[in-house]
Amino acid sequence: MINKQLLQPESIVVIGGSNNCHKPGGAVVRNLLSGGYQGTLRIVNPKEDEVQGIKAFHDAKELPPTDLAILVVAAKFCPQYVEFLAAEKQVRAFIILSAGFGEETHEGAVFEQQILDTCEKYGCALIGPNCIGLLTRWHHSVFTKPIPNLNPKGVDFISGSGATAVFILESAVTKGLPFNSVWSIGNGKQIGIESVLEYMDEHFDPEHDSLVKLLYIENIADPDKLLYHATSLIKKGCRIAAIKAGSSSAGSRAASSHTGAIASSDSAVEALFRKAGIVRCFSREELTTVGCIFTLPRFTGKNVAIVTHAGGPGVMLTDALSKGGMNIPSLSGPVADELKAQLFPGSSVANPIDILATGTPEHLGIAIDYCEKKFKNIDAIMVIFGTPGLVELYEAYDVLHKKILECKKPIFPILPSVNTAGPEVQEFLSRGHVNFSDEVTLGTALTQIMKTPEPAEQNIVLNGVDIPRIRRIIDGLEAPSEGGGYIAPNLVHELLSAAGIPTVPEFVSDSKDEVLAFAEKCGYPVVAKVVGPVHKSDVGGVALNIRSKEVLSAEFDRMMQIPDATAIMVQKMIRGTELFIGAKYEPRFGHVVLCGLGGIFVEVLKDVSSGLAPLSMEEAENMIHSLRGYKILQGTRGQRGINQRKYAEIIVRLSTLLRFATEIKEMDINPLLADEEDVIAVDARILVEK
Repeated sequence: MINKQLLQPESIVVIGGSNNCHKPGGAVVRNLLSGGYQGTLRIVNPKEDEVQGIKAFHDAKELPPTDLAILVVAAKFCPQYVEFLAAEKQVRAFIILSAGFGEETHEGAVFEQQILDTCEKYGCALIGPNCIGLLTRWHHSVFTKPIPNLNPKGVDFISGSGATAVFILESAVTKGLPFNSVWSIGNGKQIGIESVLEYMDEHFDPEHDSLVKLLYIENIADPDKLLYHATSLIKKGCRIAAIKAGSSSAGSRAASSHTGAIASSDSAVEALFRKAGIVRCFSREELTTVGCIFTLPRFTGKNVAIVTHAGGPGVMLTDALSKGGMNIPSLSGPVADELKAQLFPGSSVANPIDILATGTPEHLGIAIDYCEKKFKNIDAIMVIFGTPGLVELYEAYDVLHKKILECKKPIFPILPSVNTAGPEVQEFLSRGHVNFSDEVTLGTALTQIMKTPEPAEQNIVLNGVDIPRIRRIIDGLEAPSEGGGYIAPNLVHELLSAAGIPTVPEFVSDSKDEVLAFAEKCGYPVVAKVVGPVHKSDVGGVALNIRSKEVLSAEFDRMMQIPDATAIMVQKMIRGTELFIGAKYEPRFGHVVLCGLGGIFVEVLKDVSSGLAPLSMEEAENMIHSLRGYKILQGTRGQRGINQRKYAEIIVRLSTLLRFATEIKEMDINPLLADEEDVIAVDARILVEK
């Protein structure tokens, strides 16, 4: 619970505050004082009479009633301090900087639970433990540096790691990114990242609150809450970007050991972010770069003009933007010739617009004006302007400053000379601007933003899905014999049929005569597959393009000798592009649905896109479009494309099936065969746990 005593305390006590600013107890007092805290600041230190100019209390019993307590003492002392301060001194908010709790030992976890129980008993807010604190415009209750520029329109930053928060702040400060608040939630025993977003959502004021939220997440405790409030904030006009660390198995282990919480699967996180409209980042530099982009005016087009006096960076930026799907349109014709006539001989206006290393601030302004007013096919302008150390750039950056204020099209300043032109860059930043010192990082970050979909609608698509029939099939399974593993092929076929997912005609039997009769009825060629082993191909349990009764008979005899074989499935042989749809139930998240190219490409290329059930048509189409192999689905090199809408419909229907059959824990449809007309499920397996 987040309350007024935490956000706007009239009085603060630091338990363990000291004169040694090289330790947390002294550093947090220093930051509170230098941050201009206007309330009453109190210190408890049994060995000091005065701490940084403030008279110290030797014992907490001497304190008057206080709003917020910051604890910087050993973990074992924290539970008794919290109990005493809440009961006797009416403290209703705690920030516990100390480590040594649930992230380290069982004993620490017990201390942590005792603290939480006390806070719940007295209605207290709790930040931490194991954090760097809380930084707002009201009070700087952190023990670290740097302290960034704070203003109401700055970024709200929430981090699950204190050290990472510091390093992200270091990255942001050099770019000029302003902040409104910094929340280090540590172990998040009471207030986690989801709780902070919930508070910001429920108390959102579009006139006064920040519209940018940056997150560093190691563990998602409540995916539903994160999804709901992130989606709500974005729909209210906010923009959110996040790092989710711990995507590898080793990284998950490290994340879990860091906070003592269970790590989330990467595919589930990817699906959650896509559904919410959160821009996913993978490094500190990328996160702060995205944050800086968020501070600039939005633009919806894809056409970018690059104005530079250095050819190489212009080329690298062009590459980065082009790879991400942005356009750097060629500029030619009378208007381009007119611009070129106003620049030094040798300048290029083809785009990038290269005004040469000798180009003047006046030339820079002219080039920007042409992009703003005369080149109609330009949506945004990127300006690369540094120095070899021979000139001062104050005048050039003054021109850039004025153009940013005047132009309607967003201007991205790329000022790489942060060392040789340090003072000039700092003055530019002090005027309220940001700087993208690396053009490729900017291009990559902008690409991530552009490919992130808008928040999805949460409606469940029921059209074509027979929910009562699905439930009858699932409820009819008996655990553990039928319901404790992969279900029989006929039941798989029934479930897909109930979900409205088209399947190829098939027949399953352990009778050769029945199998041969079905093949004669549906017509050759056919496919034969062994029933029993999970991975049929690995045991030689698949035979394709069988064109005669004699061959099918021989394959039946051979496959029935495979260990664990119980029957043979025969299907009509059809052709098309192989596709894949899969799903896995993730605790706390629900079903993650995956799609991609099918057959062996699933395991070899691992080109899959994920979504969180239930899915809308728009979400399914975005998943398909985000595949690296999407051009294959469109049709390439003489190959015809597939019916993408039917593929999307099957993805949506599968997600609805899963929403009403949570007993399904794993599911693969691989392959589906697709052409311009149809998409048909050929093989599937479903794991049910009841």
